[in-house]
Amino acid sequence: MGIGGLRFTSSRRQFILGLAGAVACGTALTPSGRAAAAPYRPQFFNAAEWAFLVAACDRLIPADASGPGAVALDVPRFIDRQMDTPYARGEQWYMSGPFVQGAANLGYQLPYAPRDLYRHGIAGMNAHAATRHGQPFASLAPTVQDGLLQAAEKGSLAFGDIPSVVFFEQLLANVMEGAFSDPIHGGNTGMGGWTMLGFPGARADFMDWVDQYGAHYPLGSVSISGERA
Repeated sequence: MGIGGLRFTSSRRQFILGLAGAVACGTALTPSGRAAAAPYRPQFFNAAEWAFLVAACDRLIPADASGPGAVALDVPRFIDRQMDTPYARGEQWYMSGPFVQGAANLGYQLPYAPRDLYRHGIAGMNAHAATRHGQPFASLAPTVQDGLLQAAEKGSLAFGDIPSVVFFEQLLANVMEGAFSDPIHGGNTGMGGWTMLGFPGARADFMDWVDQYGAHYPLGSVSISGERA
């Protein structure tokens, strides 16, 4: 499965990397020497919602030979943390009616902030999964999950007054942000997303490399926090 027609094929990794390039504490030690954090406990999502989110993230950016997937990059944690921000509560949006569906240039026309889209959208996805396949989304086979995500992307599912494509686009945007934003926000763990892109991150100066097209950047990525890949 891929993105943007979500092109659910083996080429999704290449598409994701191309798109991302345009926008560009623990107690135990892992074999790599990194500290292993305790399992993350979601603060916004309940157990059923969290199970969906982890499964959906895994299908949108799966692990492969090119690098880690969304789950290893802790994208679900990133999204959960985002739900407790002014952005997720819609505090910077105009949220008063009337809401009139029409041309795209009218802007967003729903009375739901991002956290509401997640709550209603996940419930809708699980309801469709149960109706069609007898189980919640997270319990289905990956190919079946892909089919439901494709249907949501095409807008062919109904989540009450929320078009499924709106929910899908919200989810996809946040997954991309979590995979390729600075690790201080909770995703892109170990700067794995940046390493895939060869992105230097928050280095103070890399101007010597700006005009060296096609050359491999050798110094690795650096987080705002000072963490180095």
